[in-house]
Amino acid sequence: MVRAVAALVEAESLDLVTVNAENAAGGSGLTPSNYDELIAAGVDGITLGDHIYRRRAIMRVLESKMNIVKPANYPDESPGREVAYIQPMRGPEVALISVMGRVFMKPVDCPFKAIDRVLAKVAGRTNVILVDFHAEATSDMQLMGRHLDGRVSAVLGTHTHVPTADETIFPGGTAFQCDVGMTGPYQSILGRRIDRVLETTRTFNPTTFDVADADVRLSGTIVDVDETTGKATAIRRLMMTEDEVQQLVDSRPSIS
Repeated sequence: MVRAVAALVEAESLDLVTVNAENAAGGSGLTPSNYDELIAAGVDGITLGDHIYRRRAIMRVLESKMNIVKPANYPDESPGREVAYIQPMRGPEVALISVMGRVFMKPVDCPFKAIDRVLAKVAGRTNVILVDFHAEATSDMQLMGRHLDGRVSAVLGTHTHVPTADETIFPGGTAFQCDVGMTGPYQSILGRRIDRVLETTRTFNPTTFDVADADVRLSGTIVDVDETTGKATAIRRLMMTEDEVQQLVDSRPSIS
């Protein structure tokens, strides 16, 4: 699906593309080669979540690259930066931040205190702020969206792999969606082979949760932001099948 990025940028007149890439390496973690592939495809910024350190080789990328962030409520000593400042081709600089929820997730520091701390650092530098809230429970996601309404441009959820149909703009001007969904195989259990997950769930017999490969779709969300105020003016869900992606790629004018 990485081949779709450039075509989407053209078709939708996108100024900035960000992805949560914590499952890019065979369904778990991110490798330096995955990072390079995404950036070469046209991705501008990368967020991560609870699988951030699954591949040890990513440590050097987290410590050296300026456009990738760890969850801001991870310990200060953990590798990575808590905010990335990205300059799009057009418009003002964008602050990219990630925080992780706590309901049904591994123990982490308070995401509300963490985001308040990071926003205090961002204040005065840019009004365009994108927050990836990596969380399991929709209640957690809704609470973070309301906590940040009017203070950031968008709060977009990741982690559940299931796109939600609740995209909206809150009264304060913050775009919100509980989960933007996954880019991956939808004939699966959250990207993994149905038969393997079902076998282990029903019988406790251990199996390898291999990544599935059928009905691959690209999911995401497009947000329009007023570059002066940082307020969202529109939000729209996006889902494309492999065939639709190929049609989009094929429709691009050839460069001689």
